[in-house]
Amino acid sequence: MQIDLFPTLPSPISLVELEAYLWGAATLLRGLIDAGDYKQFIFPLLFYKRVCDVYDEEYQKALAESGGDQDYAGVVEHRFKVPTGAHWRDVRAQTNEVGKVILHAMRQIEQANPDTLFGIFGDAPWTNTNRLSDRILRDLIEHFSKYTLSIANVPEDELGIGYEYLIKKFADDSGHTAAEFYTNRTVVRLMTELLEPVEGESIYDPTCGSGGMLLSCSVRLKEQGKEYRTLKLFGQERNLITSSIARMNLFLHGFEDFHIERGDTLADPKFIEGDHLRRFDLVLANPPYSIKQWNRSAWESDRFGRNFLGVPPQGRADYAFFQHILKSLKPGSGRCAILFPHGVLFRDEEQDMRKKLIEQDLVDCVIGLGPNLFYNSPMEACIVICRTHKLPVRRDKVLLINAVDEVTRERAQSFLEEEHIRKIVAVFEQSAELEGFSKLVSRASIQDNGYNLNIPLYVRMKNGNGGASSQEKNGLIDAISQWRTSSKELRAEMEKLITELTNMLEESKK
Repeated sequence: MQIDLFPTLPSPISLVELEAYLWGAATLLRGLIDAGDYKQFIFPLLFYKRVCDVYDEEYQKALAESGGDQDYAGVVEHRFKVPTGAHWRDVRAQTNEVGKVILHAMRQIEQANPDTLFGIFGDAPWTNTNRLSDRILRDLIEHFSKYTLSIANVPEDELGIGYEYLIKKFADDSGHTAAEFYTNRTVVRLMTELLEPVEGESIYDPTCGSGGMLLSCSVRLKEQGKEYRTLKLFGQERNLITSSIARMNLFLHGFEDFHIERGDTLADPKFIEGDHLRRFDLVLANPPYSIKQWNRSAWESDRFGRNFLGVPPQGRADYAFFQHILKSLKPGSGRCAILFPHGVLFRDEEQDMRKKLIEQDLVDCVIGLGPNLFYNSPMEACIVICRTHKLPVRRDKVLLINAVDEVTRERAQSFLEEEHIRKIVAVFEQSAELEGFSKLVSRASIQDNGYNLNIPLYVRMKNGNGGASSQEKNGLIDAISQWRTSSKELRAEMEKLITELTNMLEESKK
């Protein structure tokens, strides 16, 4: 006799229902905690529910195959083990100290699956009743209990789409904190198409956030009808909950052959082979913009040789990430696409590093994008593409594409439409020169401009009125902003010096 383990909806859940269901859990927390903290509670509960429902589904399948033999079904191999007492229904039965019960169950599951799930549920303060009371936690449990998240009810592709929807909704709702785990997906798609991943390749993201860039490569191969599960995915993320979200994201999309490590990529890179960084076929990245809190002195004697272009200024670690990525590329097939602010193309303090970058002929293409494509920032972005082995047509040259107007803005959101992506990719693949849009620039020409890669120096936009383009204006705004920051820092240093001199003078008078 077959045991009925699925008392809820037996039919598959539509994507619309799934999205409303997932976001409905977050709305239960509105007003109780900051929107930026939703993710540390909702994602672990979603993943926990999925693990338990798939476990039940596997048990049910084993019962059916064995004609109801519960002994056989009890020893069948599961993708993830759920220990006795740690199942979703065990938590659902609790009315007191719910947070403590949730935490205990999650830790038991992590311990039962040490090779795959260790630490995956993060470090949310489940037992802090001042943040989430038993009543709220019971409401969340009951909300997630509405549907059965088995593979039959919610296939991996559909749940993956729902998960990405939830990631974006959290980004929209949490304001500036979104940038740490979400990158504009239309920009990610463009970057992926420019690099064109191949079956079996290794893909790496050194600041992987929620794992969207890694997944974009698998989506690209799947769209082409190729075997996307042959990709080998690697990522590092310093934020604990964000790295956990990335792991859940990949698991929920059906991936198992991946490696997401937690840690600071600059201070403690996790992917090492012997005495050098592990090298990958393809790197996609959106590093944090101009971070100031990093160990510059350690970089001066970096044991992996990641200072081969030079040592970046303390206030801007962009070229530290840049050099880490270049050192992580395979000699023959290595290629990368990095999303940067435009400042990396022209800032004076990085000129010497840019010079070496150009002289070593590593830069393949630079694409200037329009404003507001960085999440919750009006700053214009650029994509820098490098290759360890450039095509003959681009050797000793850099293809510059001024795509600043290739952007659409609707309902306070900026994104690239299909026609924008198609145009940029076509010009890139053909090394085409279009007046006001793209140009192949020689190394000599870049040298004559002091190794300045600011795109409007080489590609003048046709704006009809002789005025400055949006890119030029924003470049000026960026430069002014940098000058103001430098001025403030200089004033602070001067005030500190004056104070020290005053103290010394007073001491000498005693």
